[in-house]
Amino acid sequence: MDPPRAFCRLRREVPPGARDVSVVPAEGMCLSAFLVLSPPGAPGTILLGRIDPRANWERLGALDTDRAVSIQAGWMLPSSHLLLYESPHDAARRIANEQLACPGLRLGAPIVVSDTSPRSDAAPGEMHWDLGFIFSGESPRTSDAPPAPWSRLELVDLSRLRRSDIVRGQADILVHAGRTVDA
Repeated sequence: MDPPRAFCRLRREVPPGARDVSVVPAEGMCLSAFLVLSPPGAPGTILLGRIDPRANWERLGALDTDRAVSIQAGWMLPSSHLLLYESPHDAARRIANEQLACPGLRLGAPIVVSDTSPRSDAAPGEMHWDLGFIFSGESPRTSDAPPAPWSRLELVDLSRLRRSDIVRGQADILVHAGRTVDA
């Protein structure tokens, strides 16, 4: 006999007598959108930025000030958690507008990925769940002056980076998008 399944019909609490309903994972669940932008014909070159921790990253991408300060030296994709009830496509447009000042940026259909990971302070067996929507497109031109939330924003050759140069686990996002990131 097959074991019972827990379908992804999530609620805060399972109502009495409900079937096929699970609670939201104890360690949380994040839905995020990522923009992977390259110049035409150069898929190994990606638009990456170093965040300016003085910018309001809590509003731009759900990063509190301490976390923004701790990752400011690393490279990051234009990205954000989705706003509550925001569609992935609307989130991608919001990222293009707010983080890149490119409201009309054309993006392809997303690649959807799902990852789980334990938290260091979590109970045994408890996992955090991430759902990512990866949108690819053509990189806008970069200038000497990056848009306000970035201290640097430039086209970076991935072959010149180590995985550890890319913050927030986003090297994995690049791999999911078919880009090579060295060890």
